[in-house]
Amino acid sequence: MKEKYLPQLPDLETADEAVSTWNIEKYPQLRQKERGPIFECGGHPWRILLFPTGNNNPDFASLYLEQGKGDPESDTQDRPTEDWSACVQFTLVLWNKNDPTIFVTHTANHRFDQEENDWGFTRFGELRKLFAPQWDNRGRPMVENDAVNVTAFVRTYKDPTGVLWHSFTNYNSKKETGMVGLKNQGATCYLNSLLQSLYFTNAFRKAVYQIPTEQETDRAKSAWALQRLFYLLQTNEDAVSTQELTQSFGWETKHIFEQQDVQELSRILMERMEERMKGTGAENALAKMFVGKMKTYISCINVDYESSRIEDFWDIQLNVSGNKNLDDSFRDYVQVETMDGENKYFAEGFGLQDAKKGVIFESFPQVLHLQLKRFEYDLNRDAMMKVNDRYEFPEVFDAAPYLSDTADKSEPYVYNLHSVLVHSGDFNAGHYYAFLRPTAEGHFYKFDDDRVTRATLKEAMEENFGGDYGNRPNGVPVRNPYTRTLSTKRSMSAYMLVYVRQSRMKGILHDVQEADSPPHLAQQLKEERAALERRKKEREEQHLYLSVYVVTESNFKGHLGFDLTSWDPDNDTPSKPQLHRVLRTSTVSELAAAVAQSQGIPPEHLRLWVMVNRQNKTVRPDQPLGNPDMTIESAYLRHGAKDRNFRLWAEQAQKVESGKPLWPDFPAANKTDPPTLIFLKHFDAEQQSLLGVGHVYLKKTAKVADMVPLILQMMGWTPGAAGLANGMTNGTPSPPSLLLYEEIKSSMIEPMKPKSTLAHAEIVDGDIVCFQKQLPEKTVSSIASTGGYTDAREFYDYLLNRKQVMFLPKAAAEGEESTFKLDLSRKMSYEQFSAKVGEHLKLDPTHLRFWTINLATGKPKATVKRSLSQNLSQILSPSFGTYGNSNQCDDRLFYEVLDMSLSELETKRSCRVFYLSDGHTREDLYDILAPKAGTVKDLIDGLIKKANFGPEIADHLRIYEISQSRVHREYRDTTPLTAVGDYSILVAEVIPEEERNASEDDMTIYCFHFDKEVSKVHGIPFRFIVKPGEPFKETKERLSKRTGIKGKQFEKIRFAIIQRSIYSKPIYLNDEHVLSDVARLPDDTLGIDHVNRNKGLGKGDSIFIR
Repeated sequence: MKEKYLPQLPDLETADEAVSTWNIEKYPQLRQKERGPIFECGGHPWRILLFPTGNNNPDFASLYLEQGKGDPESDTQDRPTEDWSACVQFTLVLWNKNDPTIFVTHTANHRFDQEENDWGFTRFGELRKLFAPQWDNRGRPMVENDAVNVTAFVRTYKDPTGVLWHSFTNYNSKKETGMVGLKNQGATCYLNSLLQSLYFTNAFRKAVYQIPTEQETDRAKSAWALQRLFYLLQTNEDAVSTQELTQSFGWETKHIFEQQDVQELSRILMERMEERMKGTGAENALAKMFVGKMKTYISCINVDYESSRIEDFWDIQLNVSGNKNLDDSFRDYVQVETMDGENKYFAEGFGLQDAKKGVIFESFPQVLHLQLKRFEYDLNRDAMMKVNDRYEFPEVFDAAPYLSDTADKSEPYVYNLHSVLVHSGDFNAGHYYAFLRPTAEGHFYKFDDDRVTRATLKEAMEENFGGDYGNRPNGVPVRNPYTRTLSTKRSMSAYMLVYVRQSRMKGILHDVQEADSPPHLAQQLKEERAALERRKKEREEQHLYLSVYVVTESNFKGHLGFDLTSWDPDNDTPSKPQLHRVLRTSTVSELAAAVAQSQGIPPEHLRLWVMVNRQNKTVRPDQPLGNPDMTIESAYLRHGAKDRNFRLWAEQAQKVESGKPLWPDFPAANKTDPPTLIFLKHFDAEQQSLLGVGHVYLKKTAKVADMVPLILQMMGWTPGAAGLANGMTNGTPSPPSLLLYEEIKSSMIEPMKPKSTLAHAEIVDGDIVCFQKQLPEKTVSSIASTGGYTDAREFYDYLLNRKQVMFLPKAAAEGEESTFKLDLSRKMSYEQFSAKVGEHLKLDPTHLRFWTINLATGKPKATVKRSLSQNLSQILSPSFGTYGNSNQCDDRLFYEVLDMSLSELETKRSCRVFYLSDGHTREDLYDILAPKAGTVKDLIDGLIKKANFGPEIADHLRIYEISQSRVHREYRDTTPLTAVGDYSILVAEVIPEEERNASEDDMTIYCFHFDKEVSKVHGIPFRFIVKPGEPFKETKERLSKRTGIKGKQFEKIRFAIIQRSIYSKPIYLNDEHVLSDVARLPDDTLGIDHVNRNKGLGKGDSIFIR
């Protein structure tokens, strides 16, 4: 029975086996829970646990296997230790004690531990059937005479990894393995596996630590972020986030959810790190570690001639398809191709010669990165597919057989496997993880995002060979967890291998100590954790404290804008109010002392005013807090706005006698005419600034004009030497004339009448008066000519409509330093804001062009037209369209520096021209400016100038237009550009020599590319010479030269004649056909049938690291 119902599990090693039978009598009299006798298996006690009438299910008997240590009924049960576990396979059999052939059985596998110390079957057997007169028509019941037997067959298995059948509830990677994982941001598992491999290449980690970043002001740098990530992996107790690193790459959310090519990511990351290592102690460290050399050669067989070049490589791409193992792939890589017959090599000085062509390695690096080509384009399916073929790789690899005869082999090129990066799934869906061996002689560990577990050698290697599943009965398929499809082939397979040279392992995998990491990293993290603890403590004690915002005299004097200050939480100017987090039980005097200390004045020289929200949406001081012993909470409840923070103004005493402040409080007899607190702002037209200068007190009966002497004294404009140095003009001792305005609210700035009283002008405590000098007409004209404001009301209007706009260079190569922000008015015209941009860039604004930005893509949307009727607000937020401005950025513009003025540019048109070079294998795109009234010759001249073509190209250029990948029309030099459509696709090429030298009998035919079906066109079409009577075999040689497609790629191409009729089928050609005989009609074209390799097989944009 045991062999049938408890079969040995494959790939697992048995630790112990046991069998125990419990004879149960008087079944109906059993208690609700009964336990059988204890037996031992694997060095631990076990017993059977029975619920005779069910465990929360009265219709079934429940049966479990339970660990037998301690008394389960006692509160002081001697339970297993926290680190105890047992991996158990067991079968429980309930059987008739008189007839063992009557039985019911259930089998399970379980990892027993302190938390889960019993496991089994709640619905083991239905009680109605167990006590029925007959069991399964066998003539007797299962429970006969109230007696039945229960047998437990138990097998324990060895658990070398410590995670066999683990539920991973409360699993701690650091505790179990000493290492931590990386959090997956969405689809960054491929990045995590690469980073872990690089991290455990200890020499790489140490080299990254040597990059100087302690003075790094911009933390959006990949070197700083990678150092920090590595240090956190080294010191953290929990999984580490890669968010800082991906942000330093410049990745956005869409990049986080796109799986990218690991090889490309690895190369770019290496390049960035190598750039940062220049001039440091780690310079050339990566090249010494990862770079090998290979030689590409063509060697003549019969003469002594060889053409070769030696190149560096950082990794090697190996074919999986068609190869059984790593050695097969290397043999395939270095295989020699013989060039003979029609494919002979032209050797300089020897003519055409038989030759051997191939690649051979001159040296291998200390750390060998092998990229296995698991993803290939499938011609039959017309899609990228994953190659799941079985492909073996060794634990120890000897690379010496693939070195050239002249290579230095004084040191063995024997490598040990260090990392296996695995992909599970298919091309469209899957998951990445890695198996790494952190130390030279240690075990493999599986790094699966945030979880790290011990792994066996078989799990790291054989289970990632790919191919068919082993030990599957009758070839039963397995469901892929990512694609939900069934397959008999493994979905998990290695796609990247990392080998470390045996003789260099000590240097590559040496321990990295705390002292090897940059000291500033530890200090930064310590400060951040301390700040985190402070914030946590603040949240916990938040109910005990009150946030009080205090506006000081220096805040008011540093504020450029409305009111006394800006309450914007993002305000980082000198006007930002002080935030004091004070205990609710503290007093007003204690808060005043704290504010006075921050201002460097005695506490008694400062008093606090309550600030209130007025109906006109301004916030102004209302009354002083008179009782210094009042608690802050009482003051807040009495004076504060219940839905806002407590806001106060700190007044500094202007007069002090004998160390005591003199507050401007009038005698009691004058209570009917108390002093009024007035704040003063100065609009300086010459500096284009509006800043607070202080405050004054005046009686209600005083006139507006009475403020002028106080202002002159405050500004130092009173007569005398000091006054002359502070604004006096024309050398006269008379003070300047002033204009006064009341700042009622942001959109209401009213001039004040000098003869009005403050009471008549309705001036109350906290009101703001703005003043400005009356300037001479010449000064006013000079300021206005530069786009400045000469009237305070105009400047207030500018502030009301002020908008910060970011300007970015349209050419990406300009760099971040060319991006800047300007404060502009929404009412500015095109000419006004372009002048401001030109002033910032120190360029003529007439040579600037602006583009709106697409909100979704961040790319240029449309050019900004010069218009007198449009202002900046209308340009940034156009109201046209059903959805208005939903797809346009309203706070940024691209700018472009032109070689000519915008008005001159408007006389020209932009034409996009694809220039074909290297046959048809390379397309270079040029934007050419040509006169709107010009001809195609002007366009060609523009292309020659921009591409810097020599006469050998310039004298033989032609331009033609294509539509739907077919030639639409050819243009003569004299064709006016008005005949060329605005959206035409133009192609320029050098007229081939054979076409220039064509005979009168030669004909031409237009050629185009398609993929299986004529409607699936792609690529650039072209014109081709047809020679009468020429066999198509020879025509193909000329086509290969014309298109630049050669070798195996050209051999896969099929050629067909396509006739104009939409019902005609392609007439495919063979080598015996004669093209001039088949293509007889003037409209016949030659179709080139081959796979479109430019259809965007990647899953996203090309990967990048900022």
